[in-house]
Amino acid sequence: MKKVKEVLSGKYSNHIFPLFWQHGEEEQVLRDYMDKIYNSGIKSVCVEARPHPDFLGDKWWMDIDAIIDEAKKRDMKVWILDDSHFPTGFANGRIKNEFPHLRKRFLGLKVLDFVGPMKNAEAIIKYALSDKEDEIIGVILGRKLDYENVDPDTLMDITEGVKENKTVSFDLPEGQWSVMILYTSFNGGEKQTEGYLNPIDPEATDILINTVYESHYEKYKEEFGQTIVGFFSDEPRFGNMHGPLGSIGRFDMVLPWRKDMLELMDKRLGISSLMYLPLLFIEGGEKAHHIRYVYMDLVSRLYSENFNQRIGNWCEEHNVMYIGHTIEDNNAHGRLGYGAGHFYRAMAGQHMAGIDEVLHQLMPGQDYCVNKAMTSNGWDGEFFHYALAKLGTSLGHMDPKKKGRTMCEVFGAYGWAEGNKKMKWTVDHMLVRGVNEFVPHAFDPKQYPDFDCPPHFYAHGKNPQFEGFKLLMDYTNRMSHLLSDGIHRAPLAIVYHGEAEWAGEYMLLQKPAAELTRNQIDFDILPIDELVKAESNYDGIKVNKEIFKGLVVPYAEALPKAFLEKILVFAKKQMPIYFLEALPVRESEGNYIESVLKEMKAEKNIHVINLDDLVDDLKKAGLYEISTSSYEPYLRYYHYEQEDGHIFMFVNEHPYNIISTKLKIPFSSTAYTYNAMENILKEDENALKLNLYPYESKIVIFPHTQLEYEGGKEQILTKVEEKAVEGIYKVSFATSKDFNVFEDAITLDSLIQLQELDGKEDFAGIIRYEMSFNVDSKKAKSYLVLKGVSESAKVILNNKEIGMKIVPPYRFDISDYIFEGENKLVIDVSTTLVREQYDWLSQYMLLEPIGITESIIIESYE
Repeated sequence: MKKVKEVLSGKYSNHIFPLFWQHGEEEQVLRDYMDKIYNSGIKSVCVEARPHPDFLGDKWWMDIDAIIDEAKKRDMKVWILDDSHFPTGFANGRIKNEFPHLRKRFLGLKVLDFVGPMKNAEAIIKYALSDKEDEIIGVILGRKLDYENVDPDTLMDITEGVKENKTVSFDLPEGQWSVMILYTSFNGGEKQTEGYLNPIDPEATDILINTVYESHYEKYKEEFGQTIVGFFSDEPRFGNMHGPLGSIGRFDMVLPWRKDMLELMDKRLGISSLMYLPLLFIEGGEKAHHIRYVYMDLVSRLYSENFNQRIGNWCEEHNVMYIGHTIEDNNAHGRLGYGAGHFYRAMAGQHMAGIDEVLHQLMPGQDYCVNKAMTSNGWDGEFFHYALAKLGTSLGHMDPKKKGRTMCEVFGAYGWAEGNKKMKWTVDHMLVRGVNEFVPHAFDPKQYPDFDCPPHFYAHGKNPQFEGFKLLMDYTNRMSHLLSDGIHRAPLAIVYHGEAEWAGEYMLLQKPAAELTRNQIDFDILPIDELVKAESNYDGIKVNKEIFKGLVVPYAEALPKAFLEKILVFAKKQMPIYFLEALPVRESEGNYIESVLKEMKAEKNIHVINLDDLVDDLKKAGLYEISTSSYEPYLRYYHYEQEDGHIFMFVNEHPYNIISTKLKIPFSSTAYTYNAMENILKEDENALKLNLYPYESKIVIFPHTQLEYEGGKEQILTKVEEKAVEGIYKVSFATSKDFNVFEDAITLDSLIQLQELDGKEDFAGIIRYEMSFNVDSKKAKSYLVLKGVSESAKVILNNKEIGMKIVPPYRFDISDYIFEGENKLVIDVSTTLVREQYDWLSQYMLLEPIGITESIIIESYE
């Protein structure tokens, strides 16, 4: 296989471009950091002003000159984060200072309740306006049904009674009524993005393009498409409220707006929309659901067209790419506030699909619960573990512009307690779901310790994890290379729930995603926009290069008319469709669907089932690809097809338990296993027997033709001896003052948790164990096995360096280095920096004991 040969020969492409923060450091510091980045196995950087004191000024250009110069020396590439600080949209202050009319504009509602009847009533409305730039666009009267609900059939437009924006005159009928004042304002959104551009206004986006993109093009025109390969947008959003709860009609918030929105809403509805706008904010039954759907459909498309796609088009015209990510956190991806309304539309202009995971959002084993870290409501573990990465990779698979690429910003802001072991778990979590481009967060040239969102990978040479970081980066690049330029294979698609959330009750897509993932049934998450235009035949639903054999529809009270019609087309072509819990009862556009429901209920390929029965029903129908001999809820897999063979990746995501099971896969050709950490390929008759340690992955390859490689078959060995290497252990310590100088030597007669020693409670650095052991007779194979290691271990036997491992199993092949007689063993164990800093972010991660705490064993095999 071409890809396998490339990784084995070290000719794999670069898939890593870490954030490289800029604070105005001295030029030599930047040049030194570029060297460290390159020598850690990385061939690209994403330059971020965080914040630079002179962004787009003379000092900025001097710093970019130095970075580009160093990149060109090493054939590295440079990406540029597109604003003076995150989130994108500040335009280096020009929106706020020079173009205030292009700031985020909002629609708000103020409600006054009165009891009638009263002829010629008058109400004071001026207090709806809090700023001289605020404008009243309408006043609507509606009868109250109860505390929250208004009767939508009673709505009356009384705007013509407004006098100088102070009062409104009207006749008030008998009963309880609400006077609803609709106004527009630049105020009321989140403070974090005050003064930012309005992303649904093309003129505002052009200010960002002219300020940041054009200025870089003017300076580095000749480097565009050469050394400079693109721009990165970081967390742009509507910002009409802070946080992920901005679900239309479910949260009290102002709404994104622009001056011609009334006209656009009128056009979409076919009637005057002003009278119905209060239903965007207050309960009003099915009419409210209808207008909310129309509004969200419109505003998410406006964001896509006027922000994301507009920037993407500029980049294409200038021979560079546009990448980045919005905020998907806790279901924000289909909402307002943190979100941009619709994940897939928000990313339409970008050349890679993009997501990020930061701030303890992915914690091993916390996939089923709310993780009470960082936010008042905690993180929805089910969303982050079962939906986030799949949102990104599904977009990467379906959109030809993305070319199968999905980028994830990783590792950020977990604190110094995060080391290479947790990072490797995160990389595998992403890879096994299809992510193949990585933006590690971050290389920080500010003087150590900088408390801005650690860990920082190099930290001016103070981070004892940095030597092992190269192993992780090489592994990441090799695996990303293998899992690029081919086709993901999965039996199912899950329908994206965005439109369902806008128009009524709904089920979160991660509910079926979790059930399928725990049972090794793979899927993509597809938006309705894509499904409506998808080709289908009796082989399945074809989306770009992928074919899906079945479709899972999370519960939705309402769905768009075009999609309901397409469902029937799929079903008539023998495509099994699984509606969870119930069929919808109406179209998102507001109409009931009795005739469509009748047809659906009569269609044998449309099934209505409970979520708990989904997996059993799919397996009975043969809609799965692999099976295991035991239930393994933490086993993940990914099937990727190259033109000359198939690659399967398997990962154990449990933080403590070993997975032992047997696989059934629909391939009978010769199987090979590939160790991407050590870059070793072997023919393996036992490839489908899994014995995966926590943090361990296994790659099984089925090529179309037999592979040629150096190595041979995986040997079947019989263990003949297991011997513990017992004390006396000489233990010494090296700190960040100089990791080559080991001091404070002590002797131990047993392995202990070294942080319990007096004076070592706060130790961070490298721990050296030195010992001797005797071998009576050398066997065919010998392995050194370490248990209870935190975090990485480097082994030197008889003055020969064997290698380093950063995750379990800590198992080293020492066959070529072990002697009969006395052997001298040195083990260097690297800690994280957490006990030197005890930083705030690290409180959300358990601190492991330092050193080797369980055993050192020699296993001998014949």
